[in-house]
Amino acid sequence: MPTIYIAGYKFRFYSSDRFEPPHVHVIKAEKVAKIWLLPVRVQSNRGFHRAELNRILKLTEANQEKLLKAWYDYFGR
Repeated sequence: MPTIYIAGYKFRFYSSDRFEPPHVHVIKAEKVAKIWLLPVRVQSNRGFHRAELNRILKLTEANQEKLLKAWYDYFGR
């Protein structure tokens, strides 16, 4: 499973996500958020408080091109 490390967070996607719109699972410790990439927005959140989730959204926006490229490279679209 491809994992991109950004600012202490794991941005990951899974092979079972192939038929969903582009997104990442952002993981840190026991916390996980699912973030859509087009447009960048939260799909689900387990454990991140609001300020940290806002930071994750900013990191995702700043790295959107890199994350989308990794998504399309992995899934061959």
